[in-house]
Amino acid sequence: MGNSQVRELHRKEKVYMVREEFYTGKMFDAYEYFGAHPIEEGGYQFRVYAPNAKAVEVIGEFNDWGTFPCFMKEEGESGVYECEVAHAKEGMMYKYRIHQKDGRNVDRADPYGFFMELRPNTASILTSFHDFVLEDEEWMKKRKTVGKYYDKPLNIYEMHMGSWRRKEDGSWYSYEEIAELLIPYLKENHYTHVEVLPLAEHPLDASWGYQVSAFFAVTSRYGTPKQFMKFVNECHKNEIGVIVDFVPVHFVKDEFALSHFDGTALYEYPDLDSGLSEWGSCNFNYYRGEVRTLLQSAADYWITNYHIDGLRMDAMSNAIYWQGEPSRGVNQGAITFLQEMNEGLHKRHSDVILIAEDSTNFPKVTMPVSYGGLGFDYKWDMGWMNDTLKFFELDPKERKDALSLLYFSMEYFQNEFYLLPLSHDEVVHGKKTILDKMWGNYEEKFAQCRTLYFYLYTHSGKKLDFMGNEFGQFREWREDREQDFMLLNFPMHKKLLQFRKDLHKIYQEEEVLYQEEYKKGHFTFVPVNTKVGCVLAYKRTVGTKTFLMLCNMSDIRYERLCIVEEEQNTWVEMLNTDEEIYGGLGFCNKNPIIGKRQEGLKKQYHSYFHLAPFSSGMFYLCEGNQ
Repeated sequence: MGNSQVRELHRKEKVYMVREEFYTGKMFDAYEYFGAHPIEEGGYQFRVYAPNAKAVEVIGEFNDWGTFPCFMKEEGESGVYECEVAHAKEGMMYKYRIHQKDGRNVDRADPYGFFMELRPNTASILTSFHDFVLEDEEWMKKRKTVGKYYDKPLNIYEMHMGSWRRKEDGSWYSYEEIAELLIPYLKENHYTHVEVLPLAEHPLDASWGYQVSAFFAVTSRYGTPKQFMKFVNECHKNEIGVIVDFVPVHFVKDEFALSHFDGTALYEYPDLDSGLSEWGSCNFNYYRGEVRTLLQSAADYWITNYHIDGLRMDAMSNAIYWQGEPSRGVNQGAITFLQEMNEGLHKRHSDVILIAEDSTNFPKVTMPVSYGGLGFDYKWDMGWMNDTLKFFELDPKERKDALSLLYFSMEYFQNEFYLLPLSHDEVVHGKKTILDKMWGNYEEKFAQCRTLYFYLYTHSGKKLDFMGNEFGQFREWREDREQDFMLLNFPMHKKLLQFRKDLHKIYQEEEVLYQEEYKKGHFTFVPVNTKVGCVLAYKRTVGTKTFLMLCNMSDIRYERLCIVEEEQNTWVEMLNTDEEIYGGLGFCNKNPIIGKRQEGLKKQYHSYFHLAPFSSGMFYLCEGNQ
C-alpha cells in the first residue's frame, strides 16, 4: 500500500470517528470540521450537514452566487456535503443552496458560520482568526486559581450591547469603542463581571438576541469577530470577566436559518405542538445527536475561541419541562442533553461558570451530574427576585404582615448555589423600572431603592443587576435607545450611584459578605420586636467576623430600636443608607453602640439603634467581642 493510500485510509478513519461523535451527540468541537475553513494552499473548504436534501451547492461572491455552479459532494450516505473552492477568500459572502426533495431550492446561511451580514441581509461571511491572538494570559492563569467564585465576590453588570450607550446620531458603538467606555465604568463601580445579552447573530433587534439565527456567529451589529475578541481581551486585561447569554432552547424560524434546513425538521421537533415555542420560534429537538452536537459545540466555541468566562443559559424551564409547563412533564431528552453538555464543558473548561436561568423548583440544578444533578454552577433565584420586588411594591402598612416574603428565601437557600438577579426582564413591558416599582413619592422611592440594594448585597448569594438600575433609571428599557445617563445631572440619581459604588466596594472587600455563604450558620435572622413599623434584621458570620444588618422597611423613624442579645456586644456602623451623601437626612449611628445589661436578667443585653424611615444600616462587631 502506497503512502497516498495510507493517508487516504487515515483520513477516512478520522472522518469516521468525527462523524460517529457527531451523530451520537458526543462531539464538542464540530466547528473545527463543519462550516467554512481556510486551506493552507489557498481557498476554503466547506462542509454542511443536510441528510434529506436532494443536492447541495455552495454559492457566493466567488461564483457569482451560483452563476457558475459549485455542487458539493456527499461522501457515501453520510448526509455531509463538502467541497473546496480555491478562489474563495476571507471576507467573501456565501450561502448553501439546498435543493429539497419537494422541488424547492432554498438558500441558507451556514449553521456553523462564524460571521454574517448585518440584518436584514442573511449571507454568511468567510473569516479566520489566525492573525489575532488574545493577550490575556495573566487573566486566564488567575481564572484557574479563582475557579467558580463560590468563596469570592461575584458582582455582575448585565447589559445589552446596543443600548448601553449610543453615538450622537443614534448609531451603535463598535465592540472596541464600547470597551473604551464600559471598562472604566465597570472598574469605577466595582463590578467583577459583565454579562451581555445574546451576541449570537439574530435578525430581529426586538428579540434582544434571544431568537438566534447563527449560533457560532458574533453579531455584526457592533463589528467583526476580531473586534469582539479585542473587547474580551481588554476586559480581561482590566480584570473584568465576560459572561455571555447562550440560548440552547429555541431558534428563529426564518427560512434562511435552521428551520426545516434540508426541507425537513432537522433541528426542531416535527410536530407543531412541541416544535413551536411560546415565542413563535422553533424548539430544538434534543433527541437528535446532531442537534446536541451543534449546541454544545457552539457553547464550547465561545469559550475556546473568545475566552468567554461564563455562559448564562436562557429559559431552562422551557428545556426541563415540555413547553416550560410542569403539567406536561419532564423532557428527559433535554435533561440528558444538559447533563452531558455541562459535564463535557466542565471537563474541557474547569474554570468556566455555567449559570441556569431557571424559574422552576426542579431539584439539583447546581449539583454535579455524577450526583444526579444538571451540572450548573449557579442558578438564578427567581423566587427571591419575585418575592422581594413584590414586598417593596407594598404599602408600608401592609409590610409587617408580609415579612414572610423576605424570610422565605433562606428556607430553601441551601438547596442550590443561587445567584440573585434584578435583570432586564424586570424593567420592560409595563413592569416599571426597579426604582419606579418602589412605593411612595420621589424621595421615598430613592430611600427604598437604597435599602433594596442594601438587602441584595448583604443577602447570601452572588449578585446580578441590569444596566440603568445603578443610577435609578425611571424609563423602562428599550433596545433602540441608550440608557438615560443624563439623569446623573440630577442630585438624587448621582447620589444613588455613589451609594451603589460604596456598597459594591464593601461587598468586594469584606469577606463576611461572600465567603462560606452557601454553608449553614453563615446567615441568621435576628428577632426584632416593634409595635409599629417593620424591621428586618440578620447577621452574617464568617470565622470570627460578624456583621449585623438592620433594614427599616417602614416609614417609621426609630430613635431607639432595640436588639436583644445574650451577651454584651459593641457594634460600629460602617454603612448607612440615610447618609446625606447618598440622598438621606443623616440620621445615622455616629458612635459605637454598646449593649446594656438589664437588671434581673443575667443573659440579656439591649442595644439601641437609630433608623430613619426606609433606611438600612450595616454594623460590625468589635474585636473585643469576637
